[in-house]
Amino acid sequence: MTAESRHTLYTFITAFGLAVDSLRAHKLRTFLTLLGVIIGVSSVAIVGAAIEGLGNYAESTTSKVFGSESYLIAQIASPGRSGRKDRIAKLRRNKPIREAELDYLRAVTGDRILYSPYTQRIEDVKHGDVTFESASILGVSSTLPEIREVTLTDGRFFTEQEERNRQLVCVVGDELRSTLFPDRSPVGQTIKLRGLDFTIVGVQEKLGSSGARSGQDNPVYLPATVFLKMFSQRSNGFAVFGRARDGAGLSIDEALDLTRVALRTRFHTGPGETDKFDTITPESVRSFVENILALVSAVVIPVTAISLVVGGIVIMNIMLVSVTERTREIGVRKSLGARYSDILLQFLIEATLMSALGGALGLLLGWAIVSVANRFSEAPLEITLPYAVLALVVSSLVGILSGWYPAARAARLDPVVALRAE
Repeated sequence: MTAESRHTLYTFITAFGLAVDSLRAHKLRTFLTLLGVIIGVSSVAIVGAAIEGLGNYAESTTSKVFGSESYLIAQIASPGRSGRKDRIAKLRRNKPIREAELDYLRAVTGDRILYSPYTQRIEDVKHGDVTFESASILGVSSTLPEIREVTLTDGRFFTEQEERNRQLVCVVGDELRSTLFPDRSPVGQTIKLRGLDFTIVGVQEKLGSSGARSGQDNPVYLPATVFLKMFSQRSNGFAVFGRARDGAGLSIDEALDLTRVALRTRFHTGPGETDKFDTITPESVRSFVENILALVSAVVIPVTAISLVVGGIVIMNIMLVSVTERTREIGVRKSLGARYSDILLQFLIEATLMSALGGALGLLLGWAIVSVANRFSEAPLEITLPYAVLALVVSSLVGILSGWYPAARAARLDPVVALRAE
């Protein structure tokens, strides 16, 4: 190690020691100064963890609810992604999918693609004296578990024969099971819907929800034939799930193309004309969720980062006060040979040390809050490495930028004037 390197190292160690001594001498003031940075960093970390957790939760929920290889066809398949004008235009242009269209699809492409109607109503369900309000009554085919990967924890799904014979059987969700049958298996038990007794043959696994009642765990799956007979007068078409059969050798896009061609033929859609129906795939759902989360990130993270700026202003003010209090000390150091760079380094290290320490404590606080939140949230929050690094780097930069002016002001003090300070 050269003499210049040893001198640089000695200067840095000396400046670091002086900075640590100054912070230890004013513990309460240091802690209050750190609060702004701690709150800012923890806010950024928590928001980042929430966005990351919601993204992962949406991915897993989409796979459970929608299926990974299935697609949906309907008059309007994605109303939440389009504006009012677009929705009205689709209602005018698109045709509803009814039983005749479903039969046509099965006749033309059913050897390679599985289909299931999907239609929904909200109704109260009873068992004995207990009423489950606002259950999601779904009319589907026996093929739905193969198409949408419906997993059961008890019993089975209804069969094609039960569907064809319009038998009063159903599969219920976990929330309905726990409400109506808290102490026993509901399989073989009956529930009453619209005055009819339905025998429960299976229970769907718990999917989880992001709210008090999202509808994911309160479904009652009925055979589509039964559903359409019960609510035929109010049925204006339904959605259709589709998926390539195992062994057909079709990708999701190829299967969707076959369905589109068949429906375009059915609706007499000419070349170049827009489809008279709407479609949605898991990829489009994921893309939509990612766009929403990206928008939330772009808006929320800068807002939470404002608290870091506030923390930086507090650090600057405290450092200016510190320079004023230690004017005589600076004069003594400069009279003993301390250079401009030595004084600048001392105060810069002090400011950076405060912000870095605040960043580390903020990250620790964020991790603690996320750990507690995970006990009550079904969406697993996770502070990822990029957000942790971002929070620490930004907090350190805040310290350097905030400390630069006070440090430069201290380094420019005239030693004679500084020694006269009281």
